[in-house]
Amino acid sequence: MLVISIQSQVVHGHVGNSAAVHAMQAEGVNVAAVPTTLLSNHPRYPTVRGRVLESSLVADLLKGVEERDLVDEAAVLVTGYVGSADNAAVIADFVERALIRNSKLVYLCDPVIGDDGRVYVADGILEVLRHRLLPAATLITPNQFELELLSGIAIADVEALRAAAAMIATARRIDVVATGCALADTVEGQVETILCEDGLLSRFATPRLPIRPYGTGDLLTGLIAAHLAKGAAIEAAVRLSVETVFAVLVRTQEAGSTEMRLVPLPTSGK
Repeated sequence: MLVISIQSQVVHGHVGNSAAVHAMQAEGVNVAAVPTTLLSNHPRYPTVRGRVLESSLVADLLKGVEERDLVDEAAVLVTGYVGSADNAAVIADFVERALIRNSKLVYLCDPVIGDDGRVYVADGILEVLRHRLLPAATLITPNQFELELLSGIAIADVEALRAAAAMIATARRIDVVATGCALADTVEGQVETILCEDGLLSRFATPRLPIRPYGTGDLLTGLIAAHLAKGAAIEAAVRLSVETVFAVLVRTQEAGSTEMRLVPLPTSGK
């Protein structure tokens, strides 16, 4: 079981591959991790060191992935934070080649754009996501703001969410896992992760905790990818992943930490 995971990497904290890789390995899945950025920490800290990697380097690493026949071996391909429009383009090229080379490959696209009403990615990335990466995906994991931005639909209730998911999947089936949802009928004090699987909704609610550590979406996406790689159905993969992320958040809150407490990764459903 192998997952190819293309996203950011940090020295301190748990975002991007620095959140997802450990979680996938803890689930018994091998990971080929390709960085798009190499930073000292999440950019929302007062200082940050490092940089977005050059697209030529990212392209070269992806070429190495192909030369080692990892695309043939992989069950799931994940893309997350890409860093630049040039990186987005070379990653889209790789995704297209990989899906041709391995027709059984599940492509899980986390369209990292922004949150809380704010876009924080570089110019040009949104266009590549909309026109190349999303149309190729099997499953996407946007937060509520990202799904609204990508679909052009304000999401206040389940029907609007279903319509937004349908707007994304215009030419082919693309399942959607919307995270951080607060809809009209969401129980007060809870937050929901909602799977729209071929138009059918599955809702997973957890208490809303008074903490906002970085990387929870990256952790969730990595866990979903791991469960899919092991053969789980999408609904089960999402349910197990939500349970694990919530357990991590509870432990993080108890520790009073600003960064997720991943080690050891809580097990769920076992």
